[in-house]
Amino acid sequence: MEPTIFLDVLASLQKLFVGYIPAAVLGSFIGYLIGINGTIYQVLKRLFEIPHSIPPIVLLPISLIVFRESEPATIVIVFIGTLWSTIINTAIGMQHFRRQNNNFRAAIFHTFHALKVGIWVAWFTVIATEMLIGPRGLGFLLWDAYKAGNINYIIQMILYIAIIGSLMDQLLDLAGNLLSQIASDGKKSS
Repeated sequence: MEPTIFLDVLASLQKLFVGYIPAAVLGSFIGYLIGINGTIYQVLKRLFEIPHSIPPIVLLPISLIVFRESEPATIVIVFIGTLWSTIINTAIGMQHFRRQNNNFRAAIFHTFHALKVGIWVAWFTVIATEMLIGPRGLGFLLWDAYKAGNINYIIQMILYIAIIGSLMDQLLDLAGNLLSQIASDGKKSS
C-alpha cells in the first residue's frame, strides 16, 4: 500500500470511528431502554422510524452549512445515521430477548446485529461523503480515479473499501460470538 493511500485509509477510518463509536454506545443504551418495555417500544418504534427513514447522506448540505468544514460535517452525519439504526435494531433485539424468556444469547446476537447495521451505515456514509466533498479518504480517491478514467485504481479503491468493510463486519461477528460463548458458559456453570 502506498504511503498516501495509507493516510487516506486512516482519514476514512478516523471519520468512521469518531462518528460511529459514540453513536453505537448511545444508540445501544437508548435501544435497550426502549426495548425492555413493550409499551414504550410500541410508541417510540414508530416515532424513531421517521428520522431513520432519512438517508444520512441527504443531511450533508445542512451539516456543511452548520459546521462549514467537511470533516466535522461528515462525522455528524455518520453519528446520526448510526444512532437511529442502532437504536431501532437494539430495541428490536431487546424485544426478542424478552420474548425468549430473557435469553442472553438472543440479546447478544441482536445487539451485535444492531452494531453491524450501524457500521454498515457509517462506512457507507463516510465513503459517500468523501466522494462528494473530499478532500481525503478512500471515497475521495475512488472518485478521483473515476474522474481520471483510471479503471485499475478504481478497482483497487473498491477492493480496499470492501476489505476494510468486511474486516469490521468480521470483528463484530467475532466479538459477538465470544460474548455469546461467555454467556453460555456462565449459564452452564450456574
